[in-house]
Amino acid sequence: MEAKQTIVLGGGCFWCTEAVFKMLQGVISIEPGYAGGTTQNPTYDQVCGGNTGHAEVVKVTYDSNIIPLETLLTVFFATHDPTTKDRQGNDVGSEYRSIVLCDNTDQMKVVQKFIEEINASNEKGDRVVTEVKILDTSNSLSAGKFYPAESYHKDFYENNKNQMYCQVVINPKLAKVQGKFAELLK
Repeated sequence: MEAKQTIVLGGGCFWCTEAVFKMLQGVISIEPGYAGGTTQNPTYDQVCGGNTGHAEVVKVTYDSNIIPLETLLTVFFATHDPTTKDRQGNDVGSEYRSIVLCDNTDQMKVVQKFIEEINASNEKGDRVVTEVKILDTSNSLSAGKFYPAESYHKDFYENNKNQMYCQVVINPKLAKVQGKFAELLK
């Protein structure tokens, strides 16, 4: 298997998800976008309006020799609540749902097994509601297609650290990652 891999992850606001995964060794690039819906080339306003079916996601390109998929999934599932449908904290709506779009069926099997293990070990009984689909790279209209977000979403946290949302929502999430996954950080 080639070391350079891609997976699309949605765990709430893509500004938060991007900031978390940019911290990790082995992550080559991150691109915020939209996926899981039916509207072609959606805009941020359309997605936030809740009528496109899309979720806010990030396309993560990573070196699997440095950071295996299982490690990415560990961070992903630890930094959002995959048992809450259509909500992450105060962000409510289907655009904030938990979703994974896999590059291939091998990745999909790893993700499904990972979720089964979370469900089996969850003592509270909360089930993971994360959608798992294959990423569609064709030109067809598909709920598994990734659409890049507008350019101002790229590096949002880095460019807007003083904004209230970044201070109140993203900073605590990054502190949690720094404490829990220090050995994985750049």
